[in-house]
Order: sequence, then C-alpha cells, then structure tokens
Amino acid sequence: MSKLPAITLAFWLMKICATTLGETAGDLLSMTLSVGYGASTLILLTFFLATVTAQLMLQRPRPALYWTVILATSTAGTTLSDYMDRTLGLGYAKGVALLLSLLLAVFAVWRWTGQTFAVAKIAGFRGELLYWTAILLSNTLGTALGDYLADDSGLGFAGGALLVGTTIGLVAAAYRWTTIPRTPLFWLAFILTRPFGATLGDVLTKAPSQGGLGLGTVGASAVLLAVLVGMLVRGGRQLAAVPTQPAPLP
Repeated sequence: MSKLPAITLAFWLMKICATTLGETAGDLLSMTLSVGYGASTLILLTFFLATVTAQLMLQRPRPALYWTVILATSTAGTTLSDYMDRTLGLGYAKGVALLLSLLLAVFAVWRWTGQTFAVAKIAGFRGELLYWTAILLSNTLGTALGDYLADDSGLGFAGGALLVGTTIGLVAAAYRWTTIPRTPLFWLAFILTRPFGATLGDVLTKAPSQGGLGLGTVGASAVLLAVLVGMLVRGGRQLAAVPTQPAPLP
C-alpha cells in the first residue's frame, strides 16, 4: 500500500509552505541562533534520518509524519546547501551543478532498479527509500538554485520567486492542457517548488531595503508553521467527514 498522499492542489500548497518553512527554519538555526552551517546540518540530518526511518517502518499512511519528513528534508537541505556553497566555498553555481548531478544519478539508479516513478504507485521499502533520497537532494538543490537566482543572477528575491513561480505555472498548464506524461511533470514541479520556497522565504525574512517583507526568520517560521498545521488539521477533518461506505451484502 502506498503511504504517499494524493496529488491535489492542497498537496502543492502544503509542499510550498513546508519548503518555505524549511528555508526560514534552517536559517533560524544556522544564522539567527548562530549554531553554524556545519553543526546545523548534522542536527537536521539526524532529525531527517529519525523521521524517515519512522516513515519507512509504517504500514499505513500518516499525513502528519509524511509532512514532518518533507519539512526535515527542507531544513536539512537548506543548511547543507549553505554549508557547501558558503563554508566550503563552492559558490551557488558549482553547488547547483553538483547537486543536480547527484539527483540525476539517483534517478538513473532508480530507473535501473525497475522501481516505478509514478508517485501514486510507489510502495515498499526500496521504492520509498529512492523517493526520499530524491526529495532530500531536490530540496538541497532547490536551496542552492534559489540562492543563485536571488543573489548571483541579478533578479533579486522577488524576481527569483517570480521566475520560478512562472515556470511552475507553465508546468501546471502543460499538465492540464497537453499530453506530456504526468510523471515527469510531477517530478519537475516537485523540484521547482523548492527554489520557489527558498526565494519566497527570502522575501518573507529579508529587510525591506533588500526587497523583503522584514518578518525575520522567527516571525516567518512561526507564520508558516501555523499555516502548515492548520492545513493538516483541515485535511484531517475533511477525511473524517467522508462517510464510510457500507460493505456490499453477500
């Protein structure tokens, strides 16, 4: 049985919210609290390993745990990308190239194993392990790409978010009105929502003089966490409100 959620509009809204929260929460730990990129990465990767292990061991879907793992990949991806790009001195462009190569390698291994790419059909330990590995790398890649667009491309925080958001819109249009296979479009959208979240996180946290709203990492993280929890609660209530279908008579 697949433990992954249905791909609906609510899924994408929660994905963007979770990845944006990962950006602000990762910056909160590494910069605002002065823990540092290296130590923050170790802490958050440990948290990711704990949550993904719990997810892999589950026999039934648990939405709260699923989104906790998504959030763990996003926060860990934020600090890992910053550690590579800033502490190790790779820079955003080289960081993007390296992470993209690793992600493509995971997809190549995935194809070689014969496991399905279709999210609705992913089940079993091996399929889920490949899925979560790809998500961790895509979120790390998205952080580096978002930082590149915001800092090195000349677009700024809002311009980077607008560019990635427009591209996501084109992917959505292709899904709705073309016959392009749905699975590649899903993975492309999944990857692109991370840099969108990264640039959106910068818009929320940076000072107005830098093109942001000035909420800071604490304020932005609190707002995004409240929105994500609210959507989880609302989704749970909607599921609980669905009437149980009676079993057919023998």
